[in-house]
Parts: sequence; structure tokens; C-alpha cells
Amino acid sequence: MTEPTSPAPPSTDVPPSASFEMRGTAINPGLALGKVHRKDYDLARADMRRVPLDQVERELNRFHASLSASKEQLGRLKDSLGGKVPAEHVQILDTHIAYLRDSVFLSDVENLILNEQMSLEGAIAKVIADFDRIFHLVENELLRERAVDLRDVGIRVLRNLEPAERDADEPPSDYVLVARELSIVDMFRLDGQAVLGIATEEGGLTSHAAILARSMGVPTVTGLEGIRERVQEGDFVILDATEGVLRVNPDEVVREQYREARADQRPASGEPAPFDLEAFRTADGTPIAVHAHCGNLPEVEQAVRLGLGELGLYRTELLYLIDRQQPSLDSLVAHYAAVLDEAAGQRVTFRLLDINSSWEVGYLHESREPNPALGSAGVRALLDHKSVLRRQLEALLRVAVEGTRLRLAIPFVTDVSEVRAVREALFDVRSELQRTGHRLSSSIELGVVVETAAAALGARALAQEVDFLCLAVDALSQNVLAVDRENHELAERLEILHPTVLRLVHDVVAAAEAEGKELSLLGTEALGPAILPLLVGAGLRSLSAPPVLLGEVARVLASIDLERAVEAAERVAAAGCAADTLPIVDACLRAYDELGATS
Repeated sequence: MTEPTSPAPPSTDVPPSASFEMRGTAINPGLALGKVHRKDYDLARADMRRVPLDQVERELNRFHASLSASKEQLGRLKDSLGGKVPAEHVQILDTHIAYLRDSVFLSDVENLILNEQMSLEGAIAKVIADFDRIFHLVENELLRERAVDLRDVGIRVLRNLEPAERDADEPPSDYVLVARELSIVDMFRLDGQAVLGIATEEGGLTSHAAILARSMGVPTVTGLEGIRERVQEGDFVILDATEGVLRVNPDEVVREQYREARADQRPASGEPAPFDLEAFRTADGTPIAVHAHCGNLPEVEQAVRLGLGELGLYRTELLYLIDRQQPSLDSLVAHYAAVLDEAAGQRVTFRLLDINSSWEVGYLHESREPNPALGSAGVRALLDHKSVLRRQLEALLRVAVEGTRLRLAIPFVTDVSEVRAVREALFDVRSELQRTGHRLSSSIELGVVVETAAAALGARALAQEVDFLCLAVDALSQNVLAVDRENHELAERLEILHPTVLRLVHDVVAAAEAEGKELSLLGTEALGPAILPLLVGAGLRSLSAPPVLLGEVARVLASIDLERAVEAAERVAAAGCAADTLPIVDACLRAYDELGATS
């Protein structure tokens, strides 16, 4: 008999731990301040005893009563989320409801009760532990996420067996959740409201819980190795999910600084204050066009509230990651229409599907490739699976009615042949729709995301072929320097802009200017005070940023003196290695710090 090994909850009378910080991977940006509540112990608390034969029927009745209560609970949760998050995200809970009816799960639990006279709690814990162990032995992220979903369902059933006892574990106020794994069951308090923030050891970017966390705007960081051993119940934490940092028991001065930062994020009304677009200027008054970079409807809504209706880039992967099946044409049309409707007539740039084999999307990749980042990714995967490409193009064309300002960006391009192949597919789909009576916009623009070395080196040819270019500096740095951005041990290599990358940036800027094509900057790391001044100095005058980073972008821009930035960019581009550029980068950081000290 396998017994779960999750640790028991720490005693609440243990003195608070010392002040320290941990760094992980940001799932959803934002800031949360509050006390820790741990909810990773339910399976370890399960009663693993045997029951007398005359109590077997009682255990089965308890099981089915708890299943019914869990279904009702999930139904209420779906209702409470209605209107707060996109409908397709609410449907994630249908996966959990389906598990409550799953014949394999039900029969495995019932057989343990009937044949081994195991208590209901023990039977559920064993079934979940067995599934969890099997799925985690398989290098398949999708199966691992299924294990997380099943674990969520099992824990929900366990909690509903003894509601009075379970409710007593719930803290009376808001809290920051600390757990082993990112999961839906612990994301909500008893009243159905989301927790303040989430910090976990494990949990993928594409899991159902991650999708809901992003959709609801819950600051979330995962990959915090050892957090359950180091953080105690009741510790005060600052979860800076934009930076990917958890600060545990900081001193009062640090707490107050973060309280002020959190207060600055929202005006007294509780709604974000719209930005004056004139605020996006360098210190000498040079205007920089700033647009929103979003990946879901809540982010679009936030961007619009902040005054940025134009979407410089909308990532389209979300619908392809919610389910194991390719999203239907109707669901794609509905989603893209909602994005355009929310943007209210502003221009929107949709990036075509950008997924490599590490995402484990079965209809695009049968298995994980040895090197997913250099395999069938982005446009390569789309051209390898024309039906997926054509369905997405058809959905985008259907919402592009006359007057719609819509652009399509092709990801992971290496040369013009891929652009021509996508344009040919777009022409064919358009022709088919027109033959069936659809009235389509005649002004859809086609562009590329420059993120490979080949695209940067061939930028002039690409600029001659397309209507616009997006320069993804973070991805370009990774590809040129052969540094995995997800590898924390190598992350410091990307903290400053390598001279080789900046020389390529100069080439792309020159190519866009020579062909008269619009060029915009993408990349979260590229927006920081150590890199953005050099990119502005290299000639970039347009960028797209996640809504949550707009305030930071405005401050960085305000610290930039254009004449000095141009000189700094030229000196960095002429350097032989990154180490030679440190004095220049330090000067950029000092200008930023001095601005903060005087503002």
C-alpha cells in the first residue's frame, strides 16, 4: 500500500522564520502582501486504516455523498466566475466535474473499499498517489497536468467528507497560498474568492491552474524549490510575481515600501488609473509609442482601462492549451471577436500560434523533440500542420470585417519562404470564404517576429516582403547566445544586452528604416533599465509591454537621455564581450536610480 508522503502542516505556534528571499518562475505578474497559509497536507492526513465489513456500505455512501457535494461546489464556483473570467477558462472546471464522473477513478476507489475494506479517505489517497506516481514517471507534461487535475478532485472530495473539520483549517482572512504544486482546488477561499497570491514548488506554465491564475489576475510564482521546508504557517511574505521573487518576513521598512508600491498601482476608486500616453517619453522629450502585449482577455481589459487600446501583440496560444483537442473554429472566432470588441476599434496584432514540442500538444507534436526550441516551432509547426494553420487563419479572417484594424505576425521566421507559404495559405482561405459569401476586410497586414539569428541577418529581405516587423529581443538573445531563458543558472547571461545581439538590433533597425516598414520591440526583460536605454539608443521608437509593466516602462523611458543613449548603444555594439559593457550599463542604472530618488 502506497502512502502519500506530503509533509504535515507546520505548527502555528512555531516562531516566525528569519528574513530571506527565494526566486522562482513567474506564472502571472503582480504584487501580493500577506500571511502564509499552507494547504499541501490533505493527502498525508488521510486515514489509511481498514474498516470492518459492516462499514463498507457506509464508506460507499459517504463517497457518493461527497461526490455530489463536490459537483455542487464546482457548479457554484463556475457560477461565481461567470463574467469575471473568459467563458473558455470557466470551462476548465468542467474537467474536474468530468473526473467526478470518471469510471476509472470511481471504480478504483470503490474496489479498494469493497475488496480491501480500506477506509474511504485511504482509498482516495492511494488512488491519487498511484496515478500521481505513474504520471510523473512519464516525460509528458500533459499527463502530469492530468495527475494534478485528478489530485485536485480527490482533495476536494476529501474536504467535503468532514466539512466542519475542514472549514476550521481555513484562515479567516486573505492569505498567500504556499503549496507543493499549482492547483485549482486551493486557489479559492471558502467564499469562492481567489487567494491574494500563490507560491509553489511545482506547476507548469500551461496547466489549468496557471491559466486560471492568469485569467483572474492572481500573482503567482512557481519553481520555488524547498519553499515548504523554509516557509512556515503565518509567515509574512511579499510575493513580487513580476520579478519572480518571494520575500519572507522582511523588515518593516521593506514592507512599507511594497505597501506603497501596491497602493500606487490603483487609485482610490480601486480601478487602474489610465496612462497619459504623453508620459511615454525620454528625458529630453522624445516620444516612444507604447502598446499593450497581452495573452488573454483580462489583460486586454486591463490594457484598455489603462488607456492602451492598441494591442502591439496578442499571443494566441491560450485556447490551444486548455484542452487536448484542437479548438473548434467557432471557439476561435468567438475568442478573437471578443479581443477585437474589447479593443474597441484600435489596431490589434495577433501573433499566429507559437508552440514547440515541449508544450506536448499532441496534434502538433507526437512527442517531445530532443531540442524543442530549435525544432518544429512557431511557423515551422504551422506549415507542418496546414490544417491547424488554415483553421486559425479562417477564424481571424472571419472576424476581420471591413473597418477592422487587424494584423498577423508570423512567429519564429528564418527567411522569406516561410512568409510566402503563410501568405499563400491566407490567400487560399480568403478565396474560399469569399466564394461562400463572406465579406472580408481588404486591409489585413502581414508581419514577422524577428527572433532568430537568420531573421535578424536577413531582416532587409524580410522587410521587403512584409508590412511590419516585431523585434523579440529576449528570444533573439536566447537564440543568438544559445542560452535557455528557463535555465536559472544561465539567466545572468541575459541580464544585460550582449554586444553581438545589439549589433543585430542595429541591422534590423536599419533594414526597417530602409524599407519604410514599422518596427516594434517585444520582450519583458528588454524593457528593464539595463537594456531598454540601449535599444532606444539603437533606434527603436515603438514597443509593446504587458499592462502590469507600463508604469515601470514609463519610469525607464523617463531616465533616458537620447543623445547619451545613442552614444552608449554605439559603444556597446563596438565592444568585444558583455563584460566590457558593464560601465555603460551601470551608467544607465544610475540614471534610473537617480530618477527614482528625485521623483
